[in-house]
Amino acid sequence: MYAAFALLIAAIGSEVAASALLPRADGFKDPLWSAVVLLGYGLSIWLLALVVRTMSVSVTYAIWAGIGTAAVAVVGVFFLGEAMSWAKAVSLALIIAGVIGLNLVGASGSAA
Repeated sequence: MYAAFALLIAAIGSEVAASALLPRADGFKDPLWSAVVLLGYGLSIWLLALVVRTMSVSVTYAIWAGIGTAAVAVVGVFFLGEAMSWAKAVSLALIIAGVIGLNLVGASGSAA
């Protein structure tokens, strides 16, 4: 299970890096950065496919999408000059709470 979580973290990291590099691809007009972005997304999906061999698809995808979304928002604020509002901060907190909730429920399939 620890290996699956490590692969999931790598998948999230690859997806977040690819998303953060999207502006450099310039609408896929820059071939080098476009290739880097596509490779990052491809690596992320491949790692995700490995993870679902061990973990349920619903929990895996929820973690990948939730943490990925929150991480891209954080990267946007700290590295891409995007603004952080109270609404964005609350929304990110709700995403994280949802991922935690899915993890708590995911193993048993029902609420404790």
